[in-house]
Amino acid sequence: MNIQHKSILSIKRGSTIFLRLALVVLGLMVLGLCIIMFVGLAGEGIRNMSYFDRLVSPLVLTIWFTAIPFYIALFQAWKLLNCIDKNIAFSEFSRETLKKIKYCAVTISVLYVASLPQFFILADADDAPGIVVIGLVFVGASFTVAVFVAILERLLQHAIDIKSENDLTV
Repeated sequence: MNIQHKSILSIKRGSTIFLRLALVVLGLMVLGLCIIMFVGLAGEGIRNMSYFDRLVSPLVLTIWFTAIPFYIALFQAWKLLNCIDKNIAFSEFSRETLKKIKYCAVTISVLYVASLPQFFILADADDAPGIVVIGLVFVGASFTVAVFVAILERLLQHAIDIKSENDLTV
């Protein structure tokens, strides 16, 4: 193995290490958010909640429910980075991993679409219409991720087809 090939491999590994670090930071941020919301909700007790707090609690539940597909998607992204490190990025396993990430993003988007009426009720009660925009941002961001991953999945399938065609030609 020559020096240039070793430097290219170290650059690839360095980029996946950075992406893994980003995944860990994202996971810790969402975990912290869920813990903070749990402590805030459990600390008051359901009976002692004000009207405003009772409006917020379904949104907290939505965030907790969306954390499940979020962590599944993070785990799938970790597995995809493992494939990149092993130099098997153009494989059926990678395509299946992207498909699972896409389904997770769609699930998150659907859960937030279902909670948009709650965002509207909360915005009406607090007289802050910007809260609805926050709900739309969550829907838009997860839907954008789903579309982007679907495009990547299609491109990867095309690359896999070309690779298998070339393997059969040789």
